[in-house]
Amino acid sequence: MLNFATTLRNRGIDAILDQWDLKPGNDLAHFMETELSNSDFVVMVCTEQYVEKANTGKGGVGYEKMIMTSSLLQKIDNSKVIPIIRQISKVGVPTFLSSKLYIDFSNDKDEEYNLDELLRTLLNAPLFEKPKIGNNPFTPLKQSKPDRTSDGLKEVMRIIAEAFNNSTDEVIYLREILPYSKMHRLTFNKYLLQAIRDELIEKDSIKRYVVTEKGLEYLVLHEIIQA
Repeated sequence: MLNFATTLRNRGIDAILDQWDLKPGNDLAHFMETELSNSDFVVMVCTEQYVEKANTGKGGVGYEKMIMTSSLLQKIDNSKVIPIIRQISKVGVPTFLSSKLYIDFSNDKDEEYNLDELLRTLLNAPLFEKPKIGNNPFTPLKQSKPDRTSDGLKEVMRIIAEAFNNSTDEVIYLREILPYSKMHRLTFNKYLLQAIRDELIEKDSIKRYVVTEKGLEYLVLHEIIQA
């Protein structure tokens, strides 16, 4: 344990160890409770002897078990306990740690690899960082250019809704719609045809336009108009 704790300190970890921090006359129980409560992480090195003592409740190991499995120290965050396996004949952890993921230091040839995994956990420097969630590809971005079908279609429907809002007629001509558009005429025509294909608007024989029932639902759904 002394060598292991020394290695951790040499790698940037403020490791606490009884051989350094517990002096004659100090209260052992108070030391264990205080350090377990105040530390960011608790590294428990599980040798065969440690596992046996923990499961039978012997000595200081048994006291650690009592602390970790009772409500004696409610401030202890149980998720900060990291079991370290250092065994020869078998691999195992104390019963009260059986549900936890551990790091296996039993094989010396993998020591640096496993030490790196431990250090990354203690220093909050994961090898693989969880990526942020991107934007919903099916929701048009606000203020984005109408260069996708969903964006262009929504812009055309907004233009038509505005034109109708300023008209007293049941139907409206194309010449009445165009002044509300800032899009290129050819781009506008492209999405106007898309709106017709999607049955959001209808055009009669003399090129008058009307918003369909489906079109009204679209306008409400995309918050262009209020229901």
